[in-house]
Amino acid sequence: MAETANTDLEGIDGVRMTWNVWPHSKAEASKCVIPLAACISPIRRHADIPTLPYAPLRCRTCSAALNAYAQVDFTAKLWICPFCYQRNHFPPHYHVISETNLPGELYPQYTTVEYTLPPPVANGEGLVDPPVFVFVLDTCMIEEELDFAKSALKQAIGLLPENALVGFVSFGTQAHVHELGFSEMSKVFVFKGDKEISKDQILDQLGLGGSSRRGGSKGPQNGFPSSVLNRFLLPASECEFTLNSLLDELQSDQWPVKPGHRSQRCTGVALSVAAGLLGACLPGTGARIVALIGGPCTEGPGTIVSKDLSDPVRSHKDLDKDAAPYYKKAVKFYDSIAKQLVTQGHVLDLFASALDQVGVAEMKVAVERTGGLVVLSESFGHSVFKDSFKRVFEDGDQALGLCFNGTLEICCSQDIKIQGAIGPCSSLEKKGASVADTVIGEGNTSAWRLCGLDKTTCLTIFFDISSSGSNTPGAANPQFYLQFLTSYQNPEGQTLLRVTTVCRQWIDSAVSSEELVQGFDQETAAVVMARLASLKMESEEGFDATRWLDRNLIRLCSKFGDYRKDDPASFTLNPYFSLFPQFIFNLRRSQFVQVFNNSPDETAYFCMLLNRENISNATVMIQPSLTTYSFNSPAEPALLDVASIAADRILLLDAYFSVVVFHGMTIAQWRNMGYHHQPEHQAFAELLQAPQEDSQMIVRERFPVPRLVVCDQHGSQARFLLAKLNPSATYNNANEMSTGSDVIFTDDVSLQVFFEHLQKLVVQS
Repeated sequence: MAETANTDLEGIDGVRMTWNVWPHSKAEASKCVIPLAACISPIRRHADIPTLPYAPLRCRTCSAALNAYAQVDFTAKLWICPFCYQRNHFPPHYHVISETNLPGELYPQYTTVEYTLPPPVANGEGLVDPPVFVFVLDTCMIEEELDFAKSALKQAIGLLPENALVGFVSFGTQAHVHELGFSEMSKVFVFKGDKEISKDQILDQLGLGGSSRRGGSKGPQNGFPSSVLNRFLLPASECEFTLNSLLDELQSDQWPVKPGHRSQRCTGVALSVAAGLLGACLPGTGARIVALIGGPCTEGPGTIVSKDLSDPVRSHKDLDKDAAPYYKKAVKFYDSIAKQLVTQGHVLDLFASALDQVGVAEMKVAVERTGGLVVLSESFGHSVFKDSFKRVFEDGDQALGLCFNGTLEICCSQDIKIQGAIGPCSSLEKKGASVADTVIGEGNTSAWRLCGLDKTTCLTIFFDISSSGSNTPGAANPQFYLQFLTSYQNPEGQTLLRVTTVCRQWIDSAVSSEELVQGFDQETAAVVMARLASLKMESEEGFDATRWLDRNLIRLCSKFGDYRKDDPASFTLNPYFSLFPQFIFNLRRSQFVQVFNNSPDETAYFCMLLNRENISNATVMIQPSLTTYSFNSPAEPALLDVASIAADRILLLDAYFSVVVFHGMTIAQWRNMGYHHQPEHQAFAELLQAPQEDSQMIVRERFPVPRLVVCDQHGSQARFLLAKLNPSATYNNANEMSTGSDVIFTDDVSLQVFFEHLQKLVVQS
């Protein structure tokens, strides 16, 4: 249901912008309040995107690819680049083109095309690299949890393509690298967990040091001869039996734990070793480190808490007061791992399952910069982990379409500057005329590394308008262009290049703001503000997100609202902006801004998903959707308000991370009496079934799999729904509510009160 809406809005290009027309000058742009930004899903699937079996033509000045907006002179066989106006000659193999015989990239409807590039010759006969997975398993867990994790791993290995290379590292107090190629007996290389080890030390200990390398090919780019590779990384078809036997024998960490102490867990060393192994054997190849972690790191680099159980794991309050002694050092360590993995082109996926925190907040930098997947759950036996983990390796319609080794490059018209990107990427430090002085997120560049990306990956790119040069960029040409070039390796190992070129209008907003208003995208603007707020909360000390959002909303409404000074009743908002205050109201109450009651791990997890999901998914995270089911009418959307609760209704709340099926009081009583089993109450049975089926559909299509909560009115788990609803009825005004409805015990303001205050502040002179 969300997907169809989303298809229309993103179209073939997979691009949504906060403003679809841009003002001429930097000063006018700053008055728009909401930044100029584009959210792009670089490899989103779409039936209409053509695949062209050749490499694109590139402009010799600015390197932009030939596209549908280029002017073509068919007689002189020239094309003029829309970005820099350079005249480029067509190569000889394009000489048959004419107005009636166009190559695919010049068709006006194909603003996005995908090129299949030949594999690099450095690979020998242009062979395709198989995908690589190194599994890193925490053994400091109770037997039951370890069994859940091991069975998930066995299932995953069975689902891998036969040619995929697999490695295995287990860790507890020490890190163990298992030599899978030595199947006669189990052979393990042990690394001490209490101190940081360099990449060279790792290689020497594994027998991959300088002396072992001399016999092989030159330079790390070519990796090692296959004999060395086959010791640690084997095709799934060859090592499945060895690995299954090894997992059967694997026990919980045997190192003794003193009473009142935490297990000694060396997560940092284990990830270092896995990164070092991949860097030595397969740099520049699509590879993922898949880490299953069941508790906090207490040993060696990356430690987040002491071993003494009387010391709690850091909270948001500790981080604000600078009272988390391990935090900065751990972040610095994972930052160095992130840099190493990005240089190697490898991905870190994190599956954390524990009742306490495990250090997702510290590892966020390594997961996000490498484009890794992250799933946080309470137990390895929980469906959130089990179903999500299975989805990573599944084929077919439900497959995530995991791709490797991507780069995103952006070309833009003159006078447009790129400030940076928020999302699962890492800056390639590519300087140039189009790079802005101000930086947002991963900035100072016009190209980014996307070590891991999939069909739902979304990046937010922030733009600025140059203050220098011709003060009216639209004077010569009323259009401006942005081109996104994404090269990546698909799951089959082919290298593809997707080129998306978008064209938008410049307008003079000082003369008329009508067109500007019509080009505003409320959903995209809300998501961009949420992403920007969460970035500022993380990077700016003492940043007050609620005040910042309020201030921006007031500025936006006073610029684009219609009102008479000092008369709140006269305030009206154009329909193009009418939903935006409601989005901001829900964003202020969401887990992204109100971190109270969430751990730093949960906050980091929510923000990573907010930053990488497409606009329609991110909108649901900010403002959940509510559907109501009753006897009188088919399923229909309901207001996200406590007034939507009724005794004879079922509600389905989709809050992205959780899906709640909520039964009204009367419905719950009838169900408990078993009426749905009686043939004369067939309609009641169908009413109970409908939300269950719809919730299962949401769960099946989403990654990570959301937590499914089925509850009844006044039950303890009803809090999952009540926390998300607008508190229009609280204990203060309970006398006004209708029978069978509910109240929320809160001092939070309701949407109506929020809007009244907004009107007052906007119109005051």
